[in-house]
Parts: sequence; C-alpha cells; structure tokens
Amino acid sequence: MNVDLLVIEVGSTITKINAFDRIDTDKPVHIGQGIDLTTVSTDVNNGVQKAIENLKSNLNITNLNWGEVFANSSAAGGLKMVATGLTWEMTARAAKEAALGAGAVLNYLTAGPLSNTDLRKIVEANPNIILFAGGVDYGEQDIVLENAKKIANLNLNIPLIYAGNKVLEDDIREIFKNSNFILEIVENVYPSIDQFNIEPTRRKIQEIFSKHIIHAKGIDKLSEFVKKDIIPTPYAVLKISELLYEEIGDLLVFDVGGATTDVHSVTEGSERYKNLLLSPEPFSKRTVEGDLGVYVNAKNVSKFLEEENQFLDLHYLKPLPGTNEEYYISIKLTEKAVKTSLDRHAGKIIESFTPSGKKIYITGKDLTGIKYIIGTGGALTRLKDGQKILENIRIKEVIKKLYPLESAKVLIDKKYIFSSCGCIGLYYKDVAKKLALSSLFS
Repeated sequence: MNVDLLVIEVGSTITKINAFDRIDTDKPVHIGQGIDLTTVSTDVNNGVQKAIENLKSNLNITNLNWGEVFANSSAAGGLKMVATGLTWEMTARAAKEAALGAGAVLNYLTAGPLSNTDLRKIVEANPNIILFAGGVDYGEQDIVLENAKKIANLNLNIPLIYAGNKVLEDDIREIFKNSNFILEIVENVYPSIDQFNIEPTRRKIQEIFSKHIIHAKGIDKLSEFVKKDIIPTPYAVLKISELLYEEIGDLLVFDVGGATTDVHSVTEGSERYKNLLLSPEPFSKRTVEGDLGVYVNAKNVSKFLEEENQFLDLHYLKPLPGTNEEYYISIKLTEKAVKTSLDRHAGKIIESFTPSGKKIYITGKDLTGIKYIIGTGGALTRLKDGQKILENIRIKEVIKKLYPLESAKVLIDKKYIFSSCGCIGLYYKDVAKKLALSSLFS
C-alpha cells in the first residue's frame, strides 16, 4: 500500500503513527493509525517501528510505502527551559508566554536581579535552552547587563536566547563571546508597555529544538528517518489550534496526556471584559501542567482527588486501559486533570476596595467568548466519557471565573490526529485544516 505521508508522535507514554493520503487534492484523507508504548528508556525508534507494524495490522496489509515523514515529540520530558526577565508582570511574563507557546516545559522562571539562589536553581533545572529577556526597548540597562554577566559565568554548553532591550544587543554579544553558550538574539518579547512580541522568540525556540536538542534516546536517528524538523508536540497542537481559529473562531483545546495536561486557547475574549484587563494576555495562550498527567503523574492527580474524599486504587492504572476498573481510574484522573488545568488557565474577576469605591478588574485569560471546546490526547479521545467531561466545565453565568459558557460547543478529535495536523500545518496549511475539521465534525 502506498500513502503520501506519515506523521510520527513520540509521546511520554504512547508512540503514535498516522498515515495520510491524497494530500495534493481537495479531499485529503486519514488512512489509519498505529500505536505502541514509547520506548524512551532504550531507543524511541523501537516504539516507532512497533507502531508502524500496528498500523499495518490495523489496515490489514503487509507492505506500506510512504512519501514524506513528519514528527513531533514530547518524550523524556520534552523541551526543558528556564526563563528570566526584568519584572514579573512584564518581561518575565512575556518570556514565559513565549516559552510555553513554543511547546516548552518551563522548569524555572525568575525576574529582577539574579541572586545566587536563582543561579543555582537555573543550573539545577538542567534546561535545554535559557530564555533571557529584560527591559522594554530603550529602558533599564544596568540590571540586564549585570544579569547577563552572571548567566555567562555559568558557562553552560546550551543555547541562550536574548530577547530583551534591543539597545543592549552589542553588549550582550560581547559578554557571551567567550562563554560556552550558543547565543541567539531575537526581537524583544516585550518591546513597550502592554505589548507582547512573542512570535520571533517562538520561532527561534523551534529552530533550536530541531537543530541542537536530542531529548530522548534515539531521537537523533529518528531525525535521519524523518528528514524534517522534529517539533515539540505541544507546539504542534497550538499550531493547529491557531489554524482552526481561522475557520471556526474562538476555541479552547485540552490535550490530556500521560505526563502533562496542556491547555491551548485562541481568543481575544469577550467585549464585556476587554477593558477590565489588568495586564495584556496573548491571543494564543498555552499553559502546561506538568503535575497533571494521567499515567506518569497519576499520583499527583490522585492526591487532588483525595483532598475531595475521592480515593482511587492506582493498582488498576494502565497506559492503555482495558478492563472496567482500568477505565474508571483513567476517567476520574482525566476529569480532575481537565478541571484543575482549566482553573489554572482561566482568568478571574477581582474586586478591590479603594477610597473612591469598589473597583473591578480582570486577571488572566478571558474564556467567556469561546465558541468551541475541543478534546484531544489519548484520554479525551479514547475514553467514552471525554465528551461529558468537557461539557461539564461550562458555566451558566460568570461569577468569579472566566470559564467557557454553556453556549460553547464540545468537539472531540475523534481520529486522534490533532498533533499530526499541527505538523502538517507547517508545510500544508489548507490540508491540515481540512483533516482537523474532518476529525472534529465527522
């Protein structure tokens, strides 16, 4: 059998292969899917080959030939980053949004003058990349330069992205000239007050991820097989979310996995709350909850349930549930992961009493304008209660939390191809949109 395209996803728990055909027509099709356990402790290519065999078995064929191959990965913890900025609410926050939007797991975030404790924690975080932001353009210089010298003295042999005050770029080059850091300079992530400029940093992170970072055993060999940039899985999901926004409008995507739960929102929020925002929010926002996985981090989620007097016997937990007991455990963990991640992602209304009276303002992402809530990832697409779990997060009216309203429609990535569509979208935008829409509305 011949197909046009294979997309490989090497996850923390499951490796997935999706096959696509007729990508050069108006009606591209998803041919089939194969899965197997990720073999991150030995060589991820073993899991890839087993998933390909599973795909052939599912298609009832013995031979499979393909044209292009794309891939995304979140194995072995994915892309680990540290970010630092000048102030918490400005450059540090912009750096955080850029890192998360690029698909990174942010292991440490700091702001202001770097202390010895900050420097120690940066080293302990063992990052793949350091994102160094600092100051609006033409703003503060002394603290940024002093921080640069302190970071340079760490002399880590990893990439460092400078995305700060542009007038300091020559000074930054001089400071890092003789260090082991691989210095990359991009446009400021926060060039002026209330202005995010995240995209240049996101693109640079993607470039570095593909060229410099081998983050699981065998990924280097997989790169030779793929012959394209391997991107972080969360970035692939955010990419297709942004493309779908062009077709269906404001959306919220939950990707519940074995190690993390990622939430992606693409929305400007509602007109009702726009003028009450205390600080700007990115149009495309991603939060990653590294403690909310339903397999690798199931114990963490289970502790949240225990606080609500819900106790689970994790003895029945399996990466691919088969029995009723195993399904029940996975459903309860998924439900809690979704609710907790939504609470962390969504904005809230804050009331403040001042001498001139009560003031109301908004912090965080306004999700009340969401039209579609989408579920992807193994848990939400394969468990029978995925639709119901997402329907139950909607609210009738806003009280404190800016959650999606009851009018939002719930959709499931039925074919479990969202991350694959994100990969495809880097090269074939229209094809990616059509395939994703077919998975949601079929």
